[in-house]
Amino acid sequence: MKNKNIQTEIDACFLYRKLAENESDEAIANVFRQMSEIEQSHAEAFARKVNLPIENLIEPSWRAKTLNTIGKVFGYDYVLGALMDTEKSLSNAILSTKQKNKLEITGAETNHVKILWSILENDKNISGMQHAKFEKSHRSVGGNAIRAAVLGGNDGLVSNFSLVMGISGATAGGQGVLIAGIAGLLAGALSMALGEWISVKSSQELYENQMAIEMDELETNPEGELKELALIYMAKGIPEVQATNMATEIMTDKTRAHEVLVKEELGINPEELKGSAIEAALYSFFLFTIGAIIPVFPFFFTSGFHAILLSVIMSGFGLFLIGGAITLFTGKNIWYSGFRQVLFGLIAAGITFAIGQLIGVAIS
Repeated sequence: MKNKNIQTEIDACFLYRKLAENESDEAIANVFRQMSEIEQSHAEAFARKVNLPIENLIEPSWRAKTLNTIGKVFGYDYVLGALMDTEKSLSNAILSTKQKNKLEITGAETNHVKILWSILENDKNISGMQHAKFEKSHRSVGGNAIRAAVLGGNDGLVSNFSLVMGISGATAGGQGVLIAGIAGLLAGALSMALGEWISVKSSQELYENQMAIEMDELETNPEGELKELALIYMAKGIPEVQATNMATEIMTDKTRAHEVLVKEELGINPEELKGSAIEAALYSFFLFTIGAIIPVFPFFFTSGFHAILLSVIMSGFGLFLIGGAITLFTGKNIWYSGFRQVLFGLIAAGITFAIGQLIGVAIS
């Protein structure tokens, strides 16, 4: 556990440094550099505590390196989102453990998250515009796109794996499995795509209406909106004078002021509304299909017990990869997450296989 703590700090140090290197805004880049230095000092403190020479500190883990690669390809907002999610998850885990064991809550449990916001709020080089830009970056992504990809593939794999095993149990892996598997793939993927389209479209329509109301308020009562924005910043712990100055600066640009008020007051991220509902539906269809094709694939070439065995092996491997990918957000051990995912997937498939056998016997 102690080495894991050191590894967590090393990873955070590495990722904040990469964020700084790839941030065009120098003031925000400086915040990331400060966070990297703080995480480095935490790692050194942990190392001294366990008598580990500082020069032998652990290299960044595969997780940190993978997130950095994702940042290079898709943009470092993904890295910031995942990093903040990890910090919050660790804080919540510490709080939950202390509550479970009836230990004293000192307030230091969420220090990693608080330190970052403290630097942002107290650094006089960080303007209101830059503060809002940072919030936009980490809140607009938060690792959600990558998480959606992983979970979409998982839904397709687990649901169709269970279906394929159920039909295999009833037919001993006959040709009917291939037809049922393809039907399950198409039905699931189309259902997911339609659900995603409805979700995105309805959210856009609802939020657009709320945003229009907010713009009306901004145009008819700008003084009131300025005070409201200042109060929002004060509620975050920013001193009144600084909060007022930040709000005044943002209010000089009506478009930016509207965006910030919509985000802070209504909890709406305008950037997320720019996406196409059709693109979201196609994306969901594609991700579900990738997972769902895995258990069906062997039945294109063979049948019977051989096909069932190959389907189980391929699906187990896919489940392990998904479990491993989930650790990008949870920070858990890859072997633990991977085999846990395999176990749950095999249990679900085993249950449907047994039910399928019972039905097959009953019909015959």
